[in-house]
Amino acid sequence: MIKGEVVSDHVTKGYKDRLDEGRRAMAHLIHVWHERNGWSHKVLPALAEALDLGRVHNSQISNLRNGKLASPGPEVFLALGQANAILDGGLELIKDHLAEVHPDLLKVLSMSAVPVVSADGTPLGAGELLEIFVGLAPLPPGFDWRINEGEAAALSAALAECLCRGQSWRQCRDQLMTAYPVGKSQRRERFAAVMAGLRDYSADELDGEFLDLHATHLALNGQEGETPAVFLEQLRSRLPSTTSQDNQPE
Repeated sequence: MIKGEVVSDHVTKGYKDRLDEGRRAMAHLIHVWHERNGWSHKVLPALAEALDLGRVHNSQISNLRNGKLASPGPEVFLALGQANAILDGGLELIKDHLAEVHPDLLKVLSMSAVPVVSADGTPLGAGELLEIFVGLAPLPPGFDWRINEGEAAALSAALAECLCRGQSWRQCRDQLMTAYPVGKSQRRERFAAVMAGLRDYSADELDGEFLDLHATHLALNGQEGETPAVFLEQLRSRLPSTTSQDNQPE
């Protein structure tokens, strides 16, 4: 093999790896975005259709979330970027229209409509989402906790120990449920079950829940405390050494 062919093979492998990493990153972002809001995969397509933001199908969102959509068209990113910007602006601007054309969607978004924002707090647009998908940009803060499945159960136990602060679930239940900032009943029931030791969060669930779990921690401590990333590391420091060593990201 001549030198030029070696270089060509290296470059080809590099861009393919980057595209694969970008597709996985986008899958993670879409998953955490939906998990954080408690949305089904039908919410964003319904919003895009109701506001004429561009066409994105339920199946495309599902496949993006599972890392199976290899080459989405530009209209998908346009629709997602515009929907994200509208969510960042608040429901007040669109609630009257949604109440008329899609009241069920308005009800869902009224429960939770958290946008995806960058480190400086601006909503990610079509270009930024495309850059993530092709591996040219990292995930924004709060969407890349890198929690592994092997540590999820131990982290769930550490969270319960931290938030309950030595009390039994019966003693701290009312205080914790008041501090937990989520209104969706399914997520509140899941949080209560984890705190009571009846189940554990999965890694994907922790990725989606972590900002709200951190907010719960701050509320219990008078809004004083460390950043979410530091809080996660403090929880990991509570794990058995074998768990924390085996499951840290490479």
